[in-house]
Amino acid sequence: MQEILLIALLLFILWLWRDSLRSRERAIQVCRQACDQIHAQFLDDTVVLSRLRLCRTKRGTMALCRLYVFDFSMDGEQRRSGSVSMKGQGIEDLVLSIDQSSSLH
Repeated sequence: MQEILLIALLLFILWLWRDSLRSRERAIQVCRQACDQIHAQFLDDTVVLSRLRLCRTKRGTMALCRLYVFDFSMDGEQRRSGSVSMKGQGIEDLVLSIDQSSSLH
């Protein structure tokens, strides 16, 4: 019985790891496209997981909700922050801090 639980736990960890890699790659792709659209430089070519939680989709099923943060630059000197929130593998929101008074959604 313990072996079955151990195998189930290992399979769950493997699934979570693979799902997280896919989500991260999707977030990087979306952030890179958004930076290209506003002629900004996507710094470090990466995103950082800031928050992970369970949430419900519009259909009522459970999904993992992730919030990734990243940096970009409009002029090559000043770093600005952005974030992308995901529900499952879908993009929920993308925020780019263009200046202190406004954000691009």
